[in-house]
Amino acid sequence: MTDKVKELVKKCLQARDMAYCPYSRFPVGAAILTAGGAILTGCNVENASYGLTVCAERTAIQRAVVEGHTQFTAIAVTCDLKDKFVGPCGACRQVLMEFGSDWIVYLVKPDGSYKETSLSELLPLAFSPAHLAN
Repeated sequence: MTDKVKELVKKCLQARDMAYCPYSRFPVGAAILTAGGAILTGCNVENASYGLTVCAERTAIQRAVVEGHTQFTAIAVTCDLKDKFVGPCGACRQVLMEFGSDWIVYLVKPDGSYKETSLSELLPLAFSPAHLAN
């Protein structure tokens, strides 16, 4: 594991601890690695009107865009499930695809172990900005 991957995994675990999830009690953390080497984090933020809940991955993306980042190479995602690797939901996969299909995705367990996959593997035959080009 490279130092950058270690840091990405550590930061997604820390972000999970910041989750606001009083309804589901299912904390999720995400950490995104920008093309320039910066790491930005996000956690899920629930709302009493459940449909207004924002996932950790989308929180991290929105935070990154606000800080001027739109090119990414990797994301690490974690939750509290100890016995299986959990990937981003379908909506988050689609939002990540907005920023390219070449992401490395690290699915992280609470103990820091991880499985490496890719966004294109998680969302095959994806709809992307290229489909809107004239």
